[in-house]
Amino acid sequence: MKKQTDKVDIVYVSRLAGVSPATVSRTINHPDLVSPATRKRVDTAIRKSGYIRNRAAQAMHGKRSGTIGLIVPTMNYAIFAEVVQAFNDEISTHGFTLLLATHGYDLGSEYLVIRKMLEHRVDGVALVGLNHSQDSIGILKKQQVPSLTIWNYSATSPISCIGADNFEAGQLAARHIVILGHRRVGLVFPPTAGNDRARDRLNAVRQTLSEAGVTVRDAWCGETPYSVSQSKRICTDILTLPGSEQPTALLCGNDIIAQGAVYAALRLGISVPQELSVVGIGDFAGSADMEPALTTVRIPARGIGSVAGRRLVRAITDADPDFILRERLDVELMMRATTAQPRVD
Repeated sequence: MKKQTDKVDIVYVSRLAGVSPATVSRTINHPDLVSPATRKRVDTAIRKSGYIRNRAAQAMHGKRSGTIGLIVPTMNYAIFAEVVQAFNDEISTHGFTLLLATHGYDLGSEYLVIRKMLEHRVDGVALVGLNHSQDSIGILKKQQVPSLTIWNYSATSPISCIGADNFEAGQLAARHIVILGHRRVGLVFPPTAGNDRARDRLNAVRQTLSEAGVTVRDAWCGETPYSVSQSKRICTDILTLPGSEQPTALLCGNDIIAQGAVYAALRLGISVPQELSVVGIGDFAGSADMEPALTTVRIPARGIGSVAGRRLVRAITDADPDFILRERLDVELMMRATTAQPRVD
């Protein structure tokens, strides 16, 4: 087989396709401006030649790299899977590629990840939540890179935010428990340090229960990371405390913890919801398919991801690094089979 000696560049592709280099460039960058027949010829030439455009060189010359960075706390669990997928689907339709990274709920690490993404000349950056170091916000502003946060909404966010009101989500969950008549309520939440989503939900739950005259015992409160197995262990400890009284409801900071609570109850022979009501927050994939189906507050993950992707692409194409947009998507209580009125002994 004869070795190809010609340099595979845009000129080579144009000769192979029988068009000008400008037409090849237009086909790659603005395919809607090129006829279908020409697009097919150029695409065939690109596939045959193995041509790959040099994004790094384009970025050095002031052109867009075609990449958008998304930094999430973790991908160990399915918490952010829906929002990441929706975000990726949206930006892909506009010709952008997703560069995904995690920081493990460490805001110092998040700053370093942002720096690395900026070194790769991403066109925009999306972060999760409203808790970020001043260094992180500062470098995005200094580099004039369009950026926004997803998942949480705040009317006073220093940069654009697309998300739900997690305080409202906590209120909905707590009000549901109160309306059912529960007064012996336990709380199981993830650590709140560096996690404004969990902190807002927990503050709302405590405030709502207090206003309803419900005092939450410290012994009925637990803290666990996003883990079904660890949640199961913590909830087992709460439900097996010595004494005649046990909580009649467990209010959990997210659906993963709520799943662990249900499994702990079932293992102990405690019927859900007849003897114990369980509420989650999130409405993650699979929550509606549990047995019993999980009562939870839906955070519109796919909607948040799609809107955030669309808004960030618009800021990039408009070359507006200083855009500020704050958009709130509604949360919704999903009443299913894990909650009921407390049983009267």
